[in-house]
Amino acid sequence: MKKRHEFSLVRFWAIIVKEFIQMRRDRLTFAMMFAVPVMQLLIFGFVINFTPKHLPAGVLLADDGPQVRTLLYGIHNTGYVDFVRNLRTQAEVDEALARGLVQFVVTVPESFTRDLLRGTRPTVLIEADATDPATTGTALGVLGTGLDAALTNDLKGPLAFLAPVPGPVDFRIHARYNPEGLTQYNIVPGLIGLVLTMTMVMINALAMAREKESGTMETLLSMPTRPMEVLLGKIVPYIFVGYVQVGVILFLARVLFRVPMVGSLGLLLAVALVYIAATLAVGVTLSTIAANQRQAMQMATFFFLPNVMLSGFGFPFRGMPGWAQAIGELLPLTHFLRIIRGILLKGNGLAEIAPQLWPIALFGLLAIVVGVNRYRQTLD
Repeated sequence: MKKRHEFSLVRFWAIIVKEFIQMRRDRLTFAMMFAVPVMQLLIFGFVINFTPKHLPAGVLLADDGPQVRTLLYGIHNTGYVDFVRNLRTQAEVDEALARGLVQFVVTVPESFTRDLLRGTRPTVLIEADATDPATTGTALGVLGTGLDAALTNDLKGPLAFLAPVPGPVDFRIHARYNPEGLTQYNIVPGLIGLVLTMTMVMINALAMAREKESGTMETLLSMPTRPMEVLLGKIVPYIFVGYVQVGVILFLARVLFRVPMVGSLGLLLAVALVYIAATLAVGVTLSTIAANQRQAMQMATFFFLPNVMLSGFGFPFRGMPGWAQAIGELLPLTHFLRIIRGILLKGNGLAEIAPQLWPIALFGLLAIVVGVNRYRQTLD
């Protein structure tokens, strides 16, 4: 007679078969096993790029001589800059940089050609939106040191005396909003959006899924409540939690990391309300789909990963391929990061952040509509 504690290959195989059957029945978990590694492979393989090129740039020309055109062609030929806007005034320059419409602005003074021909080294100003040092760092290095040869073909014959080092043009680099290129100025404000996305979605998704598992949902469903009342009731208490998180991060950002806070904190808190509500709406919607807490956690993670990878939090947004940027534009964290960095580092007001605010509000509205439609007042 065999002892019960002896290892049995039959029982061992039965357990293996049982786990595969259970795995097959849980289709969401089975799909996540393949979807998550595929998504990470695509993102890390194709999306992440720490040396972005073809960054959008504007140009403010007060002189349009042949040497100016040669210089701009040389800048474009580096591959790091694409000129997409012709600006007419310094106010337009400030607005384009503040709204993130361009990454660089090249300003050519009125006396450029005259000073160049006289050999007095005219000054060309290159202004950069340096809120994200990873995006502009390499490009600024190339533009700052590699353009002396741009006019080589023009400096022949009578102009050959202008060719010796130092170069004929004095390039002045002005890294705006973050002149020292400190990474924490970019990362720490972004943590507000990152923390809110992670906690608000997961906490709210788990809360309703927990009620389903514990049976308290039956009591809730038996009450004379409407779907919108229940879902909003699930969202509102966590708004306070979200504001506590925002306050803690802002306090530590100022005290520990000396992050500048140029803009209005009141405007920042008002925008944070929209984003908190949108992320909470996503959490509630996911909880109406999930059958249990494990599925709710899986779906929250699946939502969280692309937000982190494709929003521009850890990797330059403009360094990603076009299809990845298109997906990133659909995610609320992408727009919230631009808003939070714009307010704190650039001093942006409502007019500058409005183009980034309405996509967040629309995303939250769609999420709550889906949640309401999926909500059931019965357990069937």
